[in-house]
Amino acid sequence: MARKANKKGKYKLKTHKATAKRFRLTGSGKLVRTKGNKSHLRRKKSARSKRLFSKMLPVESKGIAKRVNRLAPYLKKYKSNPNARTGGSSK
Repeated sequence: MARKANKKGKYKLKTHKATAKRFRLTGSGKLVRTKGNKSHLRRKKSARSKRLFSKMLPVESKGIAKRVNRLAPYLKKYKSNPNARTGGSSK
């Protein structure tokens, strides 16, 4: 996909929104991901497995971390938690 330059000549990189929704950075800078299989057909699953689906997993592979950084270049700048930038509580 070709990228357009703005008036100043700097490039704006587009964020891949699906990647930005699935991954986030912790305070220490680790890349974590959500688990799959948690959106539907949950009535037949045990409470333990549903509880385990809610946890985030750290990304171990360097290749996947590199790909995520390429697809979501501003993930480090803006975290998915809106209060992460301000440092305050929501209320």
